[in-house]
Amino acid sequence: MNEFGFHRPATLKDALATLAASEDARALAGGQSLLPAMKLGLAAPSDLVDLSAITQMKGIAVGKGGLRIGALATHAEVAASADVRGAIPALARLADGIGDPAIRERGTLGGSLANNDPAACYPAALLALGATVHTDRRSIAADDFLTGLYETALEPGELIVSVEFPVPERASYQKFMQPASRYALVGVFVAKNRAGVRVAVTGAAACAFRSTGLEAALSANWSAASCDGVEISDDELNADMHASAAYRAHLIRVLARRAVEQAD
Repeated sequence: MNEFGFHRPATLKDALATLAASEDARALAGGQSLLPAMKLGLAAPSDLVDLSAITQMKGIAVGKGGLRIGALATHAEVAASADVRGAIPALARLADGIGDPAIRERGTLGGSLANNDPAACYPAALLALGATVHTDRRSIAADDFLTGLYETALEPGELIVSVEFPVPERASYQKFMQPASRYALVGVFVAKNRAGVRVAVTGAAACAFRSTGLEAALSANWSAASCDGVEISDDELNADMHASAAYRAHLIRVLARRAVEQAD
């Protein structure tokens, strides 16, 4: 691991200024992705800007716009929050199934979304719930936020401050877990609102995506059986040592069915 400067600003303004002072500075939230990358030599920032002291990026609350979660909320905090469990229980269960206890105590919502790992769980929740990402300079709709493999709409130096999740009528997240990493081999988040149904898939492609076929079928008829006749193409799905593209396509339909059956 290379040498680097370490900074722990107390305010969002100071953090942004520190990040802007160096092209190679990186923001540090929970560090569950960045630090391993640094150890492997895949990332070599000149400076780390620790965000953990910034209260503006913390907290969980239910308001008129829905459930607002600070970017620095850990997976464990999301899982244990009475507000999350009351408003969107599927989101609390999702957070409780990420990694192991050590990862859940350190990993953060904002860090996970900014990293946009193709097998991460939160991106599926972001898309299915139609959430809004609030940064230090703007608000970004879920459908515009995830742009590709480890890529998002965030600009250099832009930080996620909070994420606002509309409260659905019913929702569920089902994950077929890779047992060693506990990442999603495939994960499907289904959310039903008065306007219709949104279905998001993670672990199956370069980044999380919405399944328009499943959305149309479930919006027309909210039942598990509606998933059975939906054709899931494997043309752009991942294939690796763990699963073929065809198997992942099969899992998408199976997990969507389970999600509808268990939605609350």
